[in-house]
Amino acid sequence: MYEDKGEAASLIPGLRPFYQWIEPWTWALIRLAVGWDLIVHGYGKILRGPEQQALILTRDGLAYPLFFAYLLIVIEFVGGICITLGLFTRFFAAAIAIEMGYLTFHHYWGNGFSWLNRGYEYTLLWGMVALAIALRGGGPRSLDRAIGREL
Repeated sequence: MYEDKGEAASLIPGLRPFYQWIEPWTWALIRLAVGWDLIVHGYGKILRGPEQQALILTRDGLAYPLFFAYLLIVIEFVGGICITLGLFTRFFAAAIAIEMGYLTFHHYWGNGFSWLNRGYEYTLLWGMVALAIALRGGGPRSLDRAIGREL
């Protein structure tokens, strides 16, 4: 059983006020990093266009490629914006975790770990971070918290 023993003693006690001030913003920083990455990937799909994205998905053997092209644009671009803002955070983070899980095990697993060899390193990392966000929610500095509702 886990027993919370409180915070560890600071090696530099003068930093404690800074850490106490910044701590509520750390989860927003994580959301910003994840959201920005997703926005960039989703925007690339927007620029490419759903039809071109569907051709890539067809080549990968995915059924209903145009539907999934639009779905990926929404999950990555809109979801990235929402995760950054902390709005509908759990929903979009869970969707990203599912997408990254699919990519990890269906597309990249056979290539081994290293991303340099088209392995699953990158998708596994982002999938685990998205899962953590889905489990934790938007955190104290999120629109979910501001409106008092989250999934």
